[in-house]
Amino acid sequence: MDKDEFYRDARRDLSGPLDGVRVIDLTTAWAGPMAGCLLADFGADVVRVTAPGDVGNLWPPLFPGTQRSPAEETVNRNKRSVSIDLRRNEGAQAFLKLVQSADMVVENFKPGTLSGWGVGYTDCRRVKPDIVYVSVSGYGQFGPRSAAPGYDPAALAFSGWMSLNGSPDGPPTKAPTYLADDLAGMHAALGALAALRHRDATSEGQHVDVALVDSILFQSNAYPTMAAAGLSGERWGNQIGVCAPTNSYRCSDNRHVYLGLLLDTHWQKLCALIERPDLAHAPRHATNLERVENRDAVDALVADWCAARPSEQVLDAMSGAGLVAAPVNDYATAIADEHVRERDMLQPVTMVDGNTVEVTGPAAKFSRTPTRVRHGAPLANQHTTEVLGQFFTTEELAALRADDVID
Repeated sequence: MDKDEFYRDARRDLSGPLDGVRVIDLTTAWAGPMAGCLLADFGADVVRVTAPGDVGNLWPPLFPGTQRSPAEETVNRNKRSVSIDLRRNEGAQAFLKLVQSADMVVENFKPGTLSGWGVGYTDCRRVKPDIVYVSVSGYGQFGPRSAAPGYDPAALAFSGWMSLNGSPDGPPTKAPTYLADDLAGMHAALGALAALRHRDATSEGQHVDVALVDSILFQSNAYPTMAAAGLSGERWGNQIGVCAPTNSYRCSDNRHVYLGLLLDTHWQKLCALIERPDLAHAPRHATNLERVENRDAVDALVADWCAARPSEQVLDAMSGAGLVAAPVNDYATAIADEHVRERDMLQPVTMVDGNTVEVTGPAAKFSRTPTRVRHGAPLANQHTTEVLGQFFTTEELAALRADDVID
């Protein structure tokens, strides 16, 4: 299927499948903003609420010659933004007026913080009984650790995930991306949509509680279940514990190729490819369980074969044999690939300073309601008048600004 065929019935009059849904994004850092990002990409009107003076996620490095960061443009695109001081009673009341127009609130403050400001779930439910209120935190809204602050690496460490990451002879290693944050953001968006479906069916809102630790435990591929049964995991580095041979193999041009064999038929094809048909059904080689037990020997066969050939030759041969293999790219190489480009995983966006950059595009593709990066991340107070003007007169907004309640 080509792209035009996939999108042949696409509607261009909607922002996405969530067109018409309003989300209040009261988040900081990455996990909460990622939940809002997903909902905004899906077409929701996501209104980001920040404190006066907030400048966004200006984490280095910045785009060359700008004061804008890839982090901010990636996670806060497709949103609008208002600036309200929620620690002031007037600010809390302004926020609650905004909630009355919303379907969802997404927040990621430490549990209890927003209730102390008068904008917690109970407060929002009072003014909007069917509100879907999504809370993202390190350890969740209840439990012995619920009051503790939590960030991505701490969740990876506490959950056990970090203990299995890294080379077998190295130290426990965190992920190179904000993995726990990203997964919590994804579960928050998914939970929000499930709660929205329930609200639409029953008119009942609810509080959705998502913890970084819970999210990484859920996505730990049965390791928590194994631990409960007294089974321990092992650190495999680039290998996969349940099958062999699987690894990153250095080729003669010093590039690496990743090969993963999951089936015995794959092994048989590989044996023909490396001109060792005698091993296809040989003892200690024929079945995956045998190869796992004989991991070092079968891995060395592939390593030696790859080491004598350039990576392109290895990849072409693997592809021709119907085996799963991929070049070990850096991100610059990956985003230059024609497949990544065809999938719109990099999309041009004009930032608020007028510069145009490319940012990561949405992962899910919708044939009827396409999604895209519609605009860049807003300034913190860019839409304050536009949004709050629906609830306050010009004079009231001026008074709130004069009192430093809003920017």
